[in-house]
Amino acid sequence: MKRRLYLAAGFTSVALGTLGTVLPLLPTVPFMILAAFCFARSSPALEARLMNHPHFGHHLVAWREKGVVSRRAKWSAATAFAISIAISLATLPLPWSLIPLGVAVVSLTWIWRRPEA
Repeated sequence: MKRRLYLAAGFTSVALGTLGTVLPLLPTVPFMILAAFCFARSSPALEARLMNHPHFGHHLVAWREKGVVSRRAKWSAATAFAISIAISLATLPLPWSLIPLGVAVVSLTWIWRRPEA
């Protein structure tokens, strides 16, 4: 049962990460990292396939071995958060519009403190 849940979560993460390649505000690499985590606990073959992927593989290996986040990924995250904050400030009433700002501050603080390649 546990293996099936991890497998389902892995496939869901891959699907969301794949959507993130075309949707500007949906992150890709964090979902692929989550998918690798789930596949490591459910399907070593799928984990290996993801880790050897030509586009995502090097990000996943860097994260797993050293907790590295590239500078480009950091700037992409900051840009996505800025767009999200601008949209929320324009469309949501106070105090609800401040929630994305709080999430961005916490998340970006953590992201920017990660080592770079």
